[in-house]
Amino acid sequence: MSGAKTKPREIRAMRRSGRHSCWDHLVVAPLWVAYEANLGTLLRTCDAIGACLAVPRTKHYLDALQIGDTLRGRRPCIHWVTPSKEGWIAAQREAGKRIVAVELADGATPLTRLAPAREPTVLLLGHEHQGVPDDVLAEVEECVEIPMVGWGASLNVAVAGSLVAYRLAGLS
Repeated sequence: MSGAKTKPREIRAMRRSGRHSCWDHLVVAPLWVAYEANLGTLLRTCDAIGACLAVPRTKHYLDALQIGDTLRGRRPCIHWVTPSKEGWIAAQREAGKRIVAVELADGATPLTRLAPAREPTVLLLGHEHQGVPDDVLAEVEECVEIPMVGWGASLNVAVAGSLVAYRLAGLS
């Protein structure tokens, strides 16, 4: 076998070095997530795909991101959702962003048929047990369902969110 292999450090150096624009791409919004570890994983996913993370400015989220930040301060852009989650979602919609939720729902798009985002998109992720609130689901443009073969009804929210985010970013 001939040729030198590229080392991980060199590969990282070749990756995107520029800044992104928060207004023309994907924002991952785990607005109801309860478990701190899930937020750290989603923060890492946002870094990997060049997305922003949108979370409420509460002690729970601030503490979780502090604990889960394995990027050592080189974290992706974080949008603070205030004053209300529903108001923030409405403002995103009014700004022309497409609102997509990961949720089991009638008429949901299977992940395998989800097209990459062609317009600014907000990806909503719900609570680990209750999901996205029904009143919010009634207002989203699309729900995405992850097909499951086993006994479980759903995946961990960080895993599910990461799978859908990669797909929307056009990386899978």
